[in-house]
Amino acid sequence: MTSPHGDELRAAVAARHDLGPDFEDSIIESFLDKMGKEVDRRVDERMAADAGLAKRELRQQQSVAGMRLSLAIVSIVMGTIATVALTVGESGLLTYMVVWGGVFLVNLAFTFGSPRR
Repeated sequence: MTSPHGDELRAAVAARHDLGPDFEDSIIESFLDKMGKEVDRRVDERMAADAGLAKRELRQQQSVAGMRLSLAIVSIVMGTIATVALTVGESGLLTYMVVWGGVFLVNLAFTFGSPRR
């Protein structure tokens, strides 16, 4: 099985043989130009694939960051509301510990339950 590049090289050698040494520089230049374009095409494909992967990773990181921020805001708001409500109702220290312990455990579960990279 022959590669397309081998075919290009064979065609360039055959053209040089048919046309003679007067056209050698033009034939070599044409061959190198085709190979350069093929290398550029492959590099562009790889860069596009890498860029797509980078964008997906960035979106995932932003999503996790958004979830962390949301959880932090909700935790503080709910804990504050519960603390104020317990203070008005004159609840004991154990009730405060249960409320804030619950907030802590939810945050802990989120932190260690999240997938890591």
